[in-house]
Parts: sequence; C-alpha cells; structure tokens
Amino acid sequence: MEQKVAIIGFGGVGQGFLTIVEQKKKQLEEQYNRKITIVSIADLYKGSVHHDDGLSLQDVKASLDIDGTLHHYPKRAGTIVGLSAVETIQKTNADVIVELTFTDVVTGEPAITHTKAALQAKKHVVMTNKGPIVKAYNELKQLADENGVSLLFEGTVMSGTPALRMPLETLKGNDITKISGIFNGTTNYMLTAMASGRSYSESLEEAKEKGYAEADPTNDVEGYDVQGKVVILANVLLGANLTREDVPTTGITNIQQEDIRKATEQQQVWKLLGTITNEQGIVKGEVKPVLLNKTNPLAQIEGATNAVTYSCDLSGEITLIGAGAGISETGFAVLIDILSLPKTTR
Repeated sequence: MEQKVAIIGFGGVGQGFLTIVEQKKKQLEEQYNRKITIVSIADLYKGSVHHDDGLSLQDVKASLDIDGTLHHYPKRAGTIVGLSAVETIQKTNADVIVELTFTDVVTGEPAITHTKAALQAKKHVVMTNKGPIVKAYNELKQLADENGVSLLFEGTVMSGTPALRMPLETLKGNDITKISGIFNGTTNYMLTAMASGRSYSESLEEAKEKGYAEADPTNDVEGYDVQGKVVILANVLLGANLTREDVPTTGITNIQQEDIRKATEQQQVWKLLGTITNEQGIVKGEVKPVLLNKTNPLAQIEGATNAVTYSCDLSGEITLIGAGAGISETGFAVLIDILSLPKTTR
C-alpha cells in the first residue's frame, strides 16, 4: 500500500527521515508492502513544495545544497509552491502528516495547531515534538479517535529506542508499578564526565563541544526535558492526567565535585532520573538526581545513552537501553510509526 506523506518542519530530523525513505525504498516495498511517497514539504524558513504524485527526493536535496532552501526545486507541471503549513495539511493529498517543527516546549505551538488541523482533516499524525503530547495528549488522542485516525509519537521520549511501543505492545497483561529512567543524554554525559574527574563547568563545555548540549542548556541541566518525558510516560502508559506542574523537578546544577567524590567512595553514582510510581491507581512523577549503587542497571549507563526500567507485577524489572537522540535514530522513530499505521487507505 502507498502512504502519501507531508513533512511539516524540515530540519535535521526531517532531512534524515527523507534519506531513510530514499535508502530503504526497495526494502520497505518488498518486506513490508509499504510505499512511502513524500508529496509535501513545508518549512517556515526553507519554503514549501508539493506534488500530488510525489516529490523528487534528489531534486529536494539539490535545492538544499544550493542555499539550504526549497526555492530551487524544479517547477514542473503539477508542482505547487508557497503553501503554508496549515494549507499543506488541509489542502494536499497527504494522508500522513509528519510534524517536525521547532516547537515551544511550554505552549506546544505551532505543533498543536498543526496536529489539530490534521486530525480534523482525518489524517494520521506522526510527530517527534514533546510539546503537544505533554500539553494536550488527552485532547489530541480524543480528537484522533473521533476522526478514526492515528496519533503516533514514539520519538518524543527516547528517539528511536521504543520506550513507548515496547511496553504498550510487549508488556501487555502486566501492571506497571514503577518506571524509572535516564531520559536525557546531555546530563548523563556530564555526570559521567564528572565521575571521571571533570568539574561541572568542564563537563558542560565538553558536552557542548560534542553537540550534546545546546548553547543554552537550561532545558537539560534543570531537568525540564526529563520532566516532559515523565508526563508523557505517565499519561500514555499509565492512563494518568499529569501536567508539568504535577512533577517536582530538580536538575543537576547543584551537584558538586565533593558529592561525586563521596559517591565514588561508597561505590555509588549520581544519575538524573525521571521516576513514575503507580500505587493503587495513584500515579506520581518526579525528576531529581539520585544516588544509585553501581550494581543497579541504570548506574551502568554512561555517556549520552538513555535507559529506562519498567517494574511489572508479572515480568519483573525490564530495562531498555538505547540512544535518546540523534538524527538517524529520530528519523527511524518516524519510520516505525508510519509502518505501524493500519494497512488501509482513507
């Protein structure tokens, strides 16, 4: 079957997804009977282009190579340029909207507006933006259900590592009593570096040099990135209705070298953990630095790697380890969500 896709927001992840579709085209068709045709790309700064029969991915890349925009895409018969994001969602023949815009993590915009427009137009939505799922998951899920379409967002928690799909699909029948994880590669890299003798400022600078930390690292080091992921996990996996305000959050900015030294002496390590407890249906979340014994599976996670442990009543503790960021990894999250869509056309 063919799925016609519109990409809204065309930064690194969107371009990475484009490359994956191009590289995996034959395999997807032969192994999964899926033809992914990218019919639209819309980006606030790079411009927009659409063709009902699909875009030439080579021509898209060639245009980007010139000046980073889509303005040089060949104007062949049937090519439409200049549509806004909402017009692309509502007026084109795309049946899957891949929402990858740079989104405000507090307001969830513009992705919430884009998602609502797509769901109301009875189009599936795949996204990697945390903001809309943190801010309006229950509302968006209800809207998707009412319109008979899917809302998928695997990439919002641990990029291409299936932190949502794995428990939803393979832990069925369990009651998950606790979720605890390392959900931010920047801070885990910094804590690993500090355990090796670097100061907080040195580890932060090193994280910036390696591309793990943003110029303004507040969202990471203060724990807000993890806070959003805790809200998503609690609401999606445990049926809660938490907001950011419900999740007490402490980052790593107050951890001193002396704290690291004492932990090492006691065969312990510091980790910034997002933790969710589910006791008799009461779900609570928290983000804070925690001392772990070195025998704990999460204590052994070093560098920018992420990990999560699900505590289940039947299967016990299951720990999932993998990348929590990266262009190809997040592009894969988009791909696996699309492959998970029902094999039917609208």
